[in-house]
Amino acid sequence: MIHLYTGQGKGKTTAAIGLCIRAAGRDFRVCFAQFMKGNDTGELHVLEKLEGVTVLRSSRDFGFYSSMTDADREELTDIHNRILDRLLEMAENGDCRMIVMDELTYPVKWGLLDTEKLKCLLEAGKEGSSGEMEIVITGRDAADFLMDAADYITEMECVRHPYEKGVTAREGIEF
Repeated sequence: MIHLYTGQGKGKTTAAIGLCIRAAGRDFRVCFAQFMKGNDTGELHVLEKLEGVTVLRSSRDFGFYSSMTDADREELTDIHNRILDRLLEMAENGDCRMIVMDELTYPVKWGLLDTEKLKCLLEAGKEGSSGEMEIVITGRDAADFLMDAADYITEMECVRHPYEKGVTAREGIEF
């Protein structure tokens, strides 16, 4: 089944990681793929230590979309498509029971990946592993085709956030 954590509130990645850890705790082979992120985040330190969890992501931090050059966007698109290729291969070969695609909605929105390849992956997930494949997607402003494909949709709503008072992202809490 396909899970989608979306909305303007905090907690989308955290919820996906919780599900990833739960699945790994039940001996599922999990692939955790991060899109758009190349910076050091605390969750990676734990996920990379978990048996049966594979982490795929860019080794380079490209920063915010608005500050990327055309060359950066082209390079990041290539990285994202290679991640999708690897995920599709893993899904087709039954190499994992769960695929987490963290921050996926952003490269979809900005055209930084091949959406047809992504749709093939979503279809492979639905058909693969005798219906036992779980795909988890996170990010704001999910495209209609992602909303339509999802079996679970959880929308995070921001009621209050310290950022509104000028508090910047804190290590161990936001990253």
